[in-house]
Amino acid sequence: MTIITVKTPQGRLTLEQRRTLAGTLTDAVLVPEVGRVAPPARAGFQVLFTERERDMMAIGGRLVADAEQAADVMVIDVAVMDGDWRREVRAEVIERILAAMADACGLAEPSPAWWVTFRVIEEGSWGSRGGVLSILTLLDSGVFSEEKAERIRAAIGARAGDGDGEAG
Repeated sequence: MTIITVKTPQGRLTLEQRRTLAGTLTDAVLVPEVGRVAPPARAGFQVLFTERERDMMAIGGRLVADAEQAADVMVIDVAVMDGDWRREVRAEVIERILAAMADACGLAEPSPAWWVTFRVIEEGSWGSRGGVLSILTLLDSGVFSEEKAERIRAAIGARAGDGDGEAG
């Protein structure tokens, strides 16, 4: 389960750019999360686009609407279930997201005013379908690579402190 929220000034992204980003942002997180391209896993991803008027956003203490030169401001928040989110995996996701944004926007590189936040929702703190979800129950779904499933079990087991790979 992953939620990617893209916050932009009103009208920054076209409908076609949002269509492209719905897929490319999903894949930017999906591949590092499950360890491979896994189309069935896409159902567990949501991409939400939120637009704000320029007078509802500020950089450096000044409203974007008041800036002499229009800043290309954007905030992308990624919320993921607990799992194998070592520093290098998080960095890969952030770089893939920024590259997908730049590509969809027709830019050679991301704007310095585009910020990505990456949040890991602790095991037992995510709910859907009338209950609490666990990444551990998804590991046998067939979407995770074997290596990624083992890394997730190890990571969650280490955090649970019981060392057997199961959440405590």
